[in-house]
Amino acid sequence: MALVLFTAVTLPLMPLQQLFVWFWPRMARVFPLHYHRLVCRLLGVQVAVAGAAPQNGPLLIACNHVSWLDIVVLSSVAPVSFVAKSEVARWPLFGSLARLQRTVFVDRQRRHATGGSRDEMRERLKSGDILVLFAEGTSGDGRSVLPFKSSFFGAADEPGVLVQPVALAYRGHRNLPMSRRMLPAYAWYGDMALAPHLLGALRAGPIEVTVVFHPPLSLSGEMNRKGLARHAEEEVRRSLAQALHDPAKIR
Repeated sequence: MALVLFTAVTLPLMPLQQLFVWFWPRMARVFPLHYHRLVCRLLGVQVAVAGAAPQNGPLLIACNHVSWLDIVVLSSVAPVSFVAKSEVARWPLFGSLARLQRTVFVDRQRRHATGGSRDEMRERLKSGDILVLFAEGTSGDGRSVLPFKSSFFGAADEPGVLVQPVALAYRGHRNLPMSRRMLPAYAWYGDMALAPHLLGALRAGPIEVTVVFHPPLSLSGEMNRKGLARHAEEEVRRSLAQALHDPAKIR
């Protein structure tokens, strides 16, 4: 039923978002926020926010990556666009949704393409966008954080552009703590096929996700892109562990 409702809501709204992209850029930024809040309700995703969620750019969010649900969760709390691997553009339906949300597609397999993608990110940030970078370069198991790759942090090396570490914690299922056995129903990683995983997550029922926003930082002084990536990784790893094991301490 949730998938049917999602499709019934999404398909009529896609042409509307396309019109916003063409003719009303400001609305194209904020409309996905309201759409994804509705999607969260349809899918039974309860989102809690700790810290200050941004409402304006220019800002690069450096976040851990757990699931395809990350897109829905983050888009429900801030007017964001995403940095995604180029293969996503070719996915049925989800590729179209990514383009409508003005995703920056990058080819992580070809090093010579990194500079062009970083330049595109830099231009988007200079225009005032909030971009989400899944800094691990892949998705993880939801309980640990992989090393952050620093390649694309250089896009924030512009006056006035900040980098905000953000942690995503899939912490609850049906109002109980998320168990290690249940988490793979939502954490999409490794060689899991998308369609079966999506259907399984919808059948598994409602979940609670916490989004932890840390204070933003800038590439200035002694903080180069590698140092900033390392600092963001440490902040995200710390707050993820706290949100999963001692959520009362998260503010």
